[in-house]
Amino acid sequence: MIEIRNVSQRFAGPQGWIEALHNVNLTIPPGEVFGIIGRSGAGKSTLVRTLNLLTRPTEGDIVVNGRTLTSLSSADLREARREIGMIFQHFNLLSSRTVFDNVALPLELAGVKRAEIEATVLPLLELVGLTAQKDRYPSQISGGQKQRVGIARALASKPKVLLSDEATSALDPETTRAILDLLRKINRELNLTIVMITHQMEVIKQVCDRVAVLDAGRVVESGPVIDVFLQPHHEVTRALLGDVIAQELPPALKARVAEHLAKGSGHLLRLAFKGTGVDQPVLSETIRRFELDFNILHGQIDEIQGQAFGSLAVLAGGDPLKVAQAMAWLREQGVVVEELSHVE
Repeated sequence: MIEIRNVSQRFAGPQGWIEALHNVNLTIPPGEVFGIIGRSGAGKSTLVRTLNLLTRPTEGDIVVNGRTLTSLSSADLREARREIGMIFQHFNLLSSRTVFDNVALPLELAGVKRAEIEATVLPLLELVGLTAQKDRYPSQISGGQKQRVGIARALASKPKVLLSDEATSALDPETTRAILDLLRKINRELNLTIVMITHQMEVIKQVCDRVAVLDAGRVVESGPVIDVFLQPHHEVTRALLGDVIAQELPPALKARVAEHLAKGSGHLLRLAFKGTGVDQPVLSETIRRFELDFNILHGQIDEIQGQAFGSLAVLAGGDPLKVAQAMAWLREQGVVVEELSHVE
């Protein structure tokens, strides 16, 4: 388990103190893939560097596997860091060392014998799909393969926690998906806790169990990924979600809807479903039960962590009282209902 307790981080700037993190509190259970997302400058990289105390927080504590890192001596902290692996955006491989030797480097620095190094590195290369490339140099392999080397190297010390700092942002979409699938496989097979730092909601959608949203050094929203996608509360979350799930109507459609609403009564609603609710005919049942007209304007069906998810924008017409009753009934069925616009 990882606990981030009341962590703040301040740096001296040319015009005074800069608060990169403000009273951050998060709990990450063991064996979970936890995403931390935010825009550039939100404090993501600062936060991940506090998790292994590469940056010591100004205030607060970091607890990893029951040990409060912020209270350890230098020697004990070095030992604790062996249980925390890290992969980086730009790979940080040594060009003069082969794939095998790059993965072996942390073991060599720890004084591990050659026979034990081979017994550790070769299975890791097989795990990440690089057995055939073990004698190649970084210049001879692709970007995705370089990141696989970085992952294998991070696993060489048998860590209990793996930190990923924008590890896929330099990769193309297809390679990104492959790397994320690999990380999920490692999480499941090794029961490894993984913390994903990213600015890409697609990464959160594909691999994370839960997510925390950072803005200006503060956690503005957190929870299971499916719940955050279903009902985002903060404007930053909505903006980030817009990359993978349309939160706004296309401008031309929005103009037509506004023109339609201006001519009479109507309700513009966003409906969100998850799980088996996606398969249920709730819209047709609502229309029959409350004698309403529903015009589907925009929507999509997707899957998040193996769970079906649907989002629809609909224009509801009919008796305003029946529309209100229909909205209440839909909520009783587990549908998230948000009224985007109303004209009477």
